Amino acid sequence: MSIYFVPIKIAFMIFCLLGFLFVIPWLVYSYRKYGYFSLWASIVAYSFIFYMLSALFLVLLPLPTTRNTCAFQSPNTIYYSLKPFTFIQDIFKGSSIIWSQPRSYIQVFNQSAFWQATFNFLLLLPFGIYLRYFFQEKRYWKRALALGFALSLFYEVTQVTGIYGIYKCPYRLFDVDDLMLNSTGALFGFLIAPVILALFPSREKLLAKAEKMQKSHLVSPLSQLLAVLIDYIFIKLSFTFTVGLVTSSDFVEMIYKTLGFIVLYFVLPLISGGKTIGTSIMRFKLSNLEGDAPSWQALFKRTFALYIPWLGSMLINLLSHIELPIESHLYATHVWVTMAILTFVSIMWLTLCVHAAFVMLKKGKRTFYFDHVADIIPRKKEANS
Repeated sequence: MSIYFVPIKIAFMIFCLLGFLFVIPWLVYSYRKYGYFSLWASIVAYSFIFYMLSALFLVLLPLPTTRNTCAFQSPNTIYYSLKPFTFIQDIFKGSSIIWSQPRSYIQVFNQSAFWQATFNFLLLLPFGIYLRYFFQEKRYWKRALALGFALSLFYEVTQVTGIYGIYKCPYRLFDVDDLMLNSTGALFGFLIAPVILALFPSREKLLAKAEKMQKSHLVSPLSQLLAVLIDYIFIKLSFTFTVGLVTSSDFVEMIYKTLGFIVLYFVLPLISGGKTIGTSIMRFKLSNLEGDAPSWQALFKRTFALYIPWLGSMLINLLSHIELPIESHLYATHVWVTMAILTFVSIMWLTLCVHAAFVMLKKGKRTFYFDHVADIIPRKKEANS
């Protein structure tokens, strides 16, 4: 069974890496499409990615240890089987089934050819279930069959070409029976999907809730945090690919990002009527209590409130890189200052985490501290149109 577990294990590791890299893009997409974070939509999307990775690796792995796969094969090796239903002959060829004795039928389960055919049938069965979730209507069964066949053909061509030339000779057989069993499995999954999908929220319910959420003027707390995070990521990336290419100075980085805070969180919303890069992506803007663009005083308070926690963390980073000999007169002062700032920053971040959790539980009925202190209200653009 390790021949199946190893590819799935590798798929899981790659899936975890991809899931981490795409979590923010997925959250942005989810909020733009549904107006809220849909746990069920996330489960569907992430499980589909994991399934597709697992299916691909089950087909391709284990890989040969050398590119010159021809060296381990005889000159007359045949790399394809175009005779359909050969798997049925293979199943009964080596079995001791006696048709007049039903008890002997169980011998089928001892044949590797039977389990190989079963695996090929089951490989794309989940694919058919996912297609039914996306297409909904039973009348699209032809489309599901065609997509199942296309995906199976992709697998077979990938194998017979030695992963498109990476290996000099194919290391697995192109089998027309695999095409038939994969495609049939996808179609079967499409047809039985309603029995499985009945246990979960339908796509119509998700879209209906999305329409309701779009009409609400409330901006979800997670959407607000994403907007702040997107702005900061923009500051960080701009430093990494400009000044960061020529210097690794923590002090220069602090100065650059301080200017970034001023531009992204203060100047930009001031000249654009309450919109930053992050709020524009998340489809809301900042306004005062009356619904108008916030004043410069309000934006300054908000920027300062966002800047202080970051500044504390940066100071800790700077102090940790200062190395003083224990004989230095400033050594004790450095230790006490570092510990004092570290304690303050730790308490501050703990308080902010509790505060964020509380705001999350209120589902947009309370604002975050950086908006509350500045009397700023996040509002969806549609609410003001």
